[in-house]
Amino acid sequence: MQDKIKILMSGGGTGGHVFPAIAIANAIKQQAPNADFLFVGAKGKIEMEKVPAAGYPIEGLWISGFHRKLTVKNLMFPFKLGHSLIKARSILRKFKPDLVVGVGGYASGPVLQVANWMGIPTLIQEQNAYPGVTNRLLSSKVRKICVAFDGMEKYFPAEKIINLGNPVRDAIIHMKVEKKAALDYFGFTADKPVVFITGGSLGARGVNNAVMANLKAFHQAGYQLIWQSGKLYLDEAIEKVKGFEDLIKVYAFIGKMDHAYEAADIIVSRAGGIISELCIVGKPAILMPSPNVAEDHQTNNALSLVNKDAAQMLKDTEGEQKLFEMVDALWQNESQRKQMGASIRKLARIDSAEQIAKQVLSLN
Repeated sequence: MQDKIKILMSGGGTGGHVFPAIAIANAIKQQAPNADFLFVGAKGKIEMEKVPAAGYPIEGLWISGFHRKLTVKNLMFPFKLGHSLIKARSILRKFKPDLVVGVGGYASGPVLQVANWMGIPTLIQEQNAYPGVTNRLLSSKVRKICVAFDGMEKYFPAEKIINLGNPVRDAIIHMKVEKKAALDYFGFTADKPVVFITGGSLGARGVNNAVMANLKAFHQAGYQLIWQSGKLYLDEAIEKVKGFEDLIKVYAFIGKMDHAYEAADIIVSRAGGIISELCIVGKPAILMPSPNVAEDHQTNNALSLVNKDAAQMLKDTEGEQKLFEMVDALWQNESQRKQMGASIRKLARIDSAEQIAKQVLSLN
């Protein structure tokens, strides 16, 4: 392997794609300190903010997903794809990467397709138990495929698959905050249970609707809630919480996730990339898979834990009716909480980013 290596990281769209990509880049930097990086994401998406904040340069493509339902937005998809392929080719020619890594998301497809055309070694990292169309299409051309779940040979060439788990942010792997400090951060006390509810970095309508429908029940029962609503839903959430602010705290985005995880007794979340963090945190979790993702992959993610008694699952359509009921039943059953925490902790992979970094560098 040469001393100076140029690596292009592509993908994003959600925190579940972006944060693993940053974790992989950080791990590569540890193993190859002279590496140069360029990220390529989708304009207007979370990566355009989070990647520069992590210290890496990024270029944006004019690209979005193809909607499964008939919509006028789909008429623009061929034009965006063509534009992105041309832009990706320009970026690759200018940066001249030795390797290209795709982590999924809108921008990953055009970039890796062009890299494959140009003969540049490529690797994809698939976070989900059911891969999206883009990674399935790319799988025949890439050199290696890093996955996080067993049984992926159903979708990818078996000889390319390496199961190394999903990379997790260093701050989560090495959580140092103590329980009291975490509770103080949110203005909570130790004598009442804490539930951390998150719809992900962008927020989620189904999760938020479930919380809003159950706010009174949570408050009357004395639960302390950390509610990450997402920026788009913040004003509505703040309005709904009026009168409950003593126990229920609303945030558009939580920067100190380690504090939220440590404060929580129970976690309610979507079932995307956050699952890998939940395994490390080791707290009982109720997963609400998003029904609005490709091939319903979050349900597959959730079931991979439910089938190991490592989490519970709540359908998005049943959240408004059953969220409080499920949380309260879990809180009342201490032995079940301990068992779920132990089971989910067994699935943790703390060295995922380092192992994927080794696979990336081995391509050079």
